[in-house]
Amino acid sequence: MIERIVIIDNVDPVSFYGVNNCNMQLIRNLFPKLRVAARGSVIKVIGDEHDTAEFEKRIKELEDYCIKYNKLSEEVILDIIKGKSPETPKHDDVIIYGINGKPISARNTNQEKLVKAFHDNDLTFALGPAGTGKTYVAIALAVRALKNREVRKLILSRPAVEAGEKLGFLPGDMKDKIDPYLQPLYDALEDMIPAVKLKEYMETNVIQIAPLAFMRGRTLNDAVIVLDEAQNTTVHQIKMFLTRLGMNAKMIITGDATQIDLPRSVTSGLIQALKVLKDVPGIGKVEFGKKDIVRHALVQRIVEAYEHFDKENPDAAKDKPELSGQ
Repeated sequence: MIERIVIIDNVDPVSFYGVNNCNMQLIRNLFPKLRVAARGSVIKVIGDEHDTAEFEKRIKELEDYCIKYNKLSEEVILDIIKGKSPETPKHDDVIIYGINGKPISARNTNQEKLVKAFHDNDLTFALGPAGTGKTYVAIALAVRALKNREVRKLILSRPAVEAGEKLGFLPGDMKDKIDPYLQPLYDALEDMIPAVKLKEYMETNVIQIAPLAFMRGRTLNDAVIVLDEAQNTTVHQIKMFLTRLGMNAKMIITGDATQIDLPRSVTSGLIQALKVLKDVPGIGKVEFGKKDIVRHALVQRIVEAYEHFDKENPDAAKDKPELSGQ
């Protein structure tokens, strides 16, 4: 009799073991000659050498399946342990599988262009109105690169436009004050990575979510870096951000030139960067339109109504209040 230790640290334990450890109980039943104990990411198995080696092999196959599809069903467990190839979901265009195996894929032509641009370039701009899914797809591409071990970390950032006085009135420490600005990034990640695994990634800095100001002085290697709401960067901020790009790294910059929240006297860094970099090779650009909006159908009509209003009332923007503390 020998004791063998199997580590499953690349998978979410909740997804792997199942509700009330139902998956683990099934696995035990399929290996009746072995004594199996599981705790966290460690599975201890006792038995003869051949049976424990076979157990480890099948557990690793189950782990690989669970990493890819974020779920394990009874049918998949039975197939893999019996040495059969499990039936896999038929989604050729899937970027990744999110929580509970939900397929996340490009939903229109421009989202497909963004997927291709990310593959072909180390720096990609994704531009367009709210609701087109540009940020969601960008984060899905980043998570895929992490899961495929193409990079070692993800860095997601946004400018905190009201980083002056108004933040001071919010309760809590600096993280508590900044987090509301970064919540859309958390929301996307929670759709794609199981909660336990996401918490682990955040605690170990595999996934870092930080305001743009925290990027200064860093060189970002072996990473996918996503800058959201880039229209609210200043000229100096976006230049600082772009020059953080390190070896084996990719950047996606998303923004909407129609939703600039900077004071009228401040030039948007995104607008200037697009002009400065327009002829630089190795940079991709995908432009989304209101027809690409994938939120509630009413969102597209709201965007169109505001565009119509702005055309008929060109002076209305002059009434836009300036942000204090700038």
